[in-house]
Amino acid sequence: MTSPAPDAIHLQGLDLPVQIGVPEEERAAWQTLQADITLGLGSRFEEMQDDLSRTVDYSAVALRLRQLAAERPRQLIETLAAEMAQCILSEFGVNTATITLRKRILPGCDYVAVSLSRP
Repeated sequence: MTSPAPDAIHLQGLDLPVQIGVPEEERAAWQTLQADITLGLGSRFEEMQDDLSRTVDYSAVALRLRQLAAERPRQLIETLAAEMAQCILSEFGVNTATITLRKRILPGCDYVAVSLSRP
């Protein structure tokens, strides 16, 4: 019998101001992408004993990801999603990061999205 998956924190619909797109004209203008982020923790919530130091400060994660997204222009949302996962794993001590990044760009389409999960 396998043990249950670790508990997780979800950030849904996080707005990320970015300069992104393949044509240079598109990258010149700021856009807002939306991200859904799941932070896989190494422990169960009850083990945290209501102590902030035993969990992830999701406000700090949101702030850092907004900063990362705005640091420089990129062509691909795939690139930004991978950078976000690496940032979360290296800076916030979580076990896994799952990201879905949405961009509203195609006429007649709600959005285009990429998803990834990293251990």
